[in-house]
Amino acid sequence: VQLVESGGDLVQTGGSLRLSCAASGSIASISDMGWYRQAPGKQRELVARLTSSGLIYYADSVKGRVTISKDNAKNTLYLQMNSLKPEDTAVYYCKIIPLGSWGQGTQVTVSS
Repeated sequence: VQLVESGGDLVQTGGSLRLSCAASGSIASISDMGWYRQAPGKQRELVARLTSSGLIYYADSVKGRVTISKDNAKNTLYLQMNSLKPEDTAVYYCKIIPLGSWGQGTQVTVSS
């Protein structure tokens, strides 16, 4: 299954974005998917994770501001991000956990 991220943009502090991760095949049976991000000069970090049983993990830095969800009918994973901050600026990637490959990512830039 190949994943393609989209939805990144330049927004002002406090703005919102919804990132999408479109899969080339069915994701209904995939047990674990997540969103990661990598800011310039920093290591890639896990932002949010969703398991097939509905368990959700959010990094402390985004908790309360982002929501991860999945639409099996559309084979798409989403990340709704609200109250964006300049420190959210990064390239965002979706991934099948743990063995999926990395896509090209989508750039999110938050201006102050």
